[in-house]
Amino acid sequence: MPSNDNNPGQNRQNRQELTYLPVPFPKAPPKPPRLAVLRERLREGWNRAWDVDGVLYTMWQDVLRAPEDGPRYMAPWIRAVLIVAGVSFVVLMAKAAGEVFLQTLHQILTAVPKVQVGVDTSSGVAAVVDQPVRTYIAQHSAGLAVEGSTVYTLWLLTGITGLVLGYLSRNNGVRAMWTAWGAATVFMVWTTTPEPGRTVAAALAVLAWTFLSAFAMRGLTLRRRVVAGRPAKVTVKPEIHVPVQPPAAEQPPHTGCPFRD
Repeated sequence: MPSNDNNPGQNRQNRQELTYLPVPFPKAPPKPPRLAVLRERLREGWNRAWDVDGVLYTMWQDVLRAPEDGPRYMAPWIRAVLIVAGVSFVVLMAKAAGEVFLQTLHQILTAVPKVQVGVDTSSGVAAVVDQPVRTYIAQHSAGLAVEGSTVYTLWLLTGITGLVLGYLSRNNGVRAMWTAWGAATVFMVWTTTPEPGRTVAAALAVLAWTFLSAFAMRGLTLRRRVVAGRPAKVTVKPEIHVPVQPPAAEQPPHTGCPFRD
């Protein structure tokens, strides 16, 4: 059997065919999954943050030095966090206290008996003022969103507040509120009391309000306050010099003789 090595033409043709064959390229390595890449980046960022110059390391050192530095010299971000936490705590406590106060006030306002027209709910001298006020409130609170008992309780609280705060604070605004409350009370007594006893009832209301005004208007005077002026301060500056002309020399009297000086 003849060998192919002895046929140069065939060998040349084989080499040409091998030249045109496709060359296999190396396959690219498989890419790592995205989750693994993200986990690796997070680990690197965490390690850099805890280096000596990292953000978390610096913040942790600020926290450790805060007790020694005190509120004045501690890190600004720690002071800001403490301020925000304190303000949030105060707001939450104020909100809770406000809800409790409003609930208690609602219970107080709704616990009083209902006011009715012509019903004797008080006795004695106080009934001369109290009963007309109750009747007036019952007559004119029919279309309101609150009940007449609530309006009556607010009327009492307003008078007590004006009396107590006027005695303690001597504030003109509180005194104005007390004056308006007394005028409204006298008006209600005058309007609601029957004709025969209207004058006497209004007079008793004015006397009672005047007596209580001695406490609510404590310290009020119609005299004009005179504030003593302070003596003016005179500042003497040594660098200011006033030129003074020296006195003229005394000359001998003129005798009219030309030979005398």
